[in-house]
Amino acid sequence: MIGKLFDKKKGASIPEGKRLYAVGDVHGCADLLDRLLALIDADADRAPYALVFLGDYVDRGPDSRGVLSRLVALAAGDREAVFLKGNHEAAMYDFLLAPAANEEWLHWGGDKTLDSYGVTNYWDREPEETAADFAIALPEAHLQFLRGLALTHTVGDYVFVHAGFKPGVALDAQSESDMLWIRDEFHNAQTNKRPDKTVVHGHHPVPRPLDAGWRIDVDTGAVWSSMLTALVLEGATRRFISTGRG
Repeated sequence: MIGKLFDKKKGASIPEGKRLYAVGDVHGCADLLDRLLALIDADADRAPYALVFLGDYVDRGPDSRGVLSRLVALAAGDREAVFLKGNHEAAMYDFLLAPAANEEWLHWGGDKTLDSYGVTNYWDREPEETAADFAIALPEAHLQFLRGLALTHTVGDYVFVHAGFKPGVALDAQSESDMLWIRDEFHNAQTNKRPDKTVVHGHHPVPRPLDAGWRIDVDTGAVWSSMLTALVLEGATRRFISTGRG
């Protein structure tokens, strides 16, 4: 099934005349990314729009290199696009900088990322050797893309982040670790400790996109479900489109 899942009107809005698509966790699924971008183009029907990607482009899926190549091309094009950092991009970059201290990245799906770049024998070598080969295989454009990822993005009444925010802490005082990794503490935040903007995030896979009113989870576990989802915002309307389940 391919198509729209929900269509809701809420109090939050983005500026009139603007349409925005926020894309959930891709995790190395370049084929699903291509399909979703085609759906977005068809949905926009030649109207201008902006893109926000919520992070976790790499790991677990079969083609992290292909995903980053597509995103680098998008970043170089004329489409308005914002790319946020996910915890998997942070872990991948940390492995390059300090492989021995960050070898666990391989067990979080980093092995699939290395496969996509043609780096082999990583289980049988010291992490420093693997990281050295990875640094050679990683195109400079991909490295610069990783270095340029943002942590948050705000449009109208919405704020976009990979994982979420620590309850009761001002948005401009949040730690990078919380914005990349937080889960239950954010999901279960008391009403008086929630941000004053509607939060759009990924990081926590859900069977279908979750609109909880004050937060929206767009991570539908693409690498396991074949369902890559985008939130569509236009005025006070929000809805979802998805590649559907395979």
